Amino acid sequence: MSLMNFPFLVFALSLLVLFLAAIIGDQLRRRVFPLQDEGREDFNIVLGGTLTLLGLLIGFSFSMAVSRYDQRKNYEEAEANAIGTEYLRADLLPAENAAKVRGLLKKYIDQRLLFYTTRDEEKVDRINTDTAALQNELWSSVQAVATAQSTPIIALTVSGMNDVLNSQGYTQAAWWNRIPVAAWLLMAAVAICANLLVGYSAHGTHRRMLAILPIMGALAFFLISDIDSPRGGVIRVVPQNLLSLSQSLPNQ
Repeated sequence: MSLMNFPFLVFALSLLVLFLAAIIGDQLRRRVFPLQDEGREDFNIVLGGTLTLLGLLIGFSFSMAVSRYDQRKNYEEAEANAIGTEYLRADLLPAENAAKVRGLLKKYIDQRLLFYTTRDEEKVDRINTDTAALQNELWSSVQAVATAQSTPIIALTVSGMNDVLNSQGYTQAAWWNRIPVAAWLLMAAVAICANLLVGYSAHGTHRRMLAILPIMGALAFFLISDIDSPRGGVIRVVPQNLLSLSQSLPNQ
């Protein structure tokens, strides 16, 4: 299971690693390679460039996480619209088939709500299995009617069902679309280097001051991983559209 699915663990681990990097940099200056006054100007240029690069990487990663979060929200809305539209189009089917499709769609909505609200991965696997089974039943229901009555009206219902099935696939793809591991590794490497350099340059600075950059970096990593994690984060997509749709449907 990916570490990025646990934002609080990301915060604790990154805070520890970055603070240790700052302490190591401080010890290198004190005991191994003292920073000479004539080299401080050049060193400050390197430090400024490294901090700038770190800021750009954090901003870029945050933008990636936010865009993926927005994508998950948009697909939840699209999925609710597709299901709601198909529920209405079910009236175009023969009465017996229409009642069956509407009943299956209600069960399908319940499974989609569970998909968005469940955090346990084992439960998610069962939900995906039940969802796939319902999708097969839904498709079989409209396929049987389309085979028997190949009319434009039935074709419209079949097209709507296809949209329902496709929308679930788009949603799943959006939930799999995470910030690449390579981007995390690059950002972590630059952050460690930046803290080493800050610690190395901290002449006459109290060690508590060395914790400022690690804390800020750890908070940034926490926020990025939280937004990027569909299930493990505090900031998650709330299926408001699906919930509203479920409440709007008649109980019969």
